[in-house]
Amino acid sequence: MIHLLTAADIPAAMRLKEAAGWNQTEQDWVNLLAAEPEGCFGINCDGALVASAAGVCFPRAQPLPDGRGSVSSALAWIGMVLTAPEYRGRGFARRLMDHTLEFLTRRGVEWVKLDATDMGRPLYARLGFEDEALVERWCLPKVESRPPVDLPAWRLEDFAQLDAAAFGADRTNILRPLAVESAAVPGEGYAMGRPGTKATYFGPCVARSAEAARRLLEWFLARHPGESIFWDLLPGQPEALRLAQEFGFEPRRRLVRMALRGSPGAALFRHDDSAVYAIAGFEYG
Repeated sequence: MIHLLTAADIPAAMRLKEAAGWNQTEQDWVNLLAAEPEGCFGINCDGALVASAAGVCFPRAQPLPDGRGSVSSALAWIGMVLTAPEYRGRGFARRLMDHTLEFLTRRGVEWVKLDATDMGRPLYARLGFEDEALVERWCLPKVESRPPVDLPAWRLEDFAQLDAAAFGADRTNILRPLAVESAAVPGEGYAMGRPGTKATYFGPCVARSAEAARRLLEWFLARHPGESIFWDLLPGQPEALRLAQEFGFEPRRRLVRMALRGSPGAALFRHDDSAVYAIAGFEYG
């Protein structure tokens, strides 16, 4: 039976995540539950949590003063679609996806997106999702010591419009808890980082120029000598790809970003991938 996940389910959810070999921490589950407490679902079987899914809603962003970057519809992001290996093939993921999409329909969401693994992509295609872009995980196995880079911390009020235009919606509910480690190039861009169970994570990073993104990457790497770094980027953004190659990152995984028009009358969803140098994560967008 499908039920709402709560904080009490996080240890079991982490076991699902570990079985899949993913990088999320307990704090990532805390963030999802805080952002959308009515949108995180699980299935119990034989007395244990064996499958999960989460749908987070992002409200419409306000148009910029000159009209550029305006968003015509709300967005939801689905992530953490997991099934314990020994319970795969029983239709649990399909049941959870149907349930999550029904929840998002009730919330009036007009567009739904997700980053699909090879395993999940056929299911999402059957549900009507269509390919939008590639997403790649790049890894730097070990950061060499670098001179420190002094940058001010990110402030939402300075970058809310830039981020909304890039992402396509207002994701304040996710950005605030992710900003534990953050920096900004004033007026040009920002970046964040957070721990992971496999590697430290770089992202999100949204910037007006490759030079600002470079400065933010240098700031981040200088803070993590000797660590392994994951960076999820859109290979359709050539400057992000070039920076990853220049700094010694190597490609590790490829997913497909997929989109579903949740409402038949939904207008074309507007976003600007050219400003996205690092996504927030497969589970966040």
